[in-house]
Amino acid sequence: VQLQASGGGLVQAGGSLRLSCAASGRTVSSYVMGWFRQAPGKEREFVAAIKWSGGSTYYADSVKGRFTISRDNAANTVYLQMNSLKPEDTAVYYCAAKYRSPVSFGKDEYDYWGQGTKVTISS
Repeated sequence: VQLQASGGGLVQAGGSLRLSCAASGRTVSSYVMGWFRQAPGKEREFVAAIKWSGGSTYYADSVKGRFTISRDNAANTVYLQMNSLKPEDTAVYYCAAKYRSPVSFGKDEYDYWGQGTKVTISS
């Protein structure tokens, strides 16, 4: 599975961005798709995940209520809609794919990774 992340950029606090992760190479209907982020000097952390089959979603407490993960079956693409952005959301965001359930919040459980897209939130 190849993952291509896009959509990062520079926005002011309170603004919104939508990240996309296009999957190719094989069908991802049996996968869990996740978003992680890594701020400078910090560990990569879980942000959100979605079960491709069924669409169940999971969020880190720090983004719950502000971020929404979704998928487009036809486009084989996962999205991360980020609203009410804060400076502490600044990081490189990575999409990842884990073959089969259960959903995991640990980065080591994911099998495939995209290249990352940088998100910078100015105060």
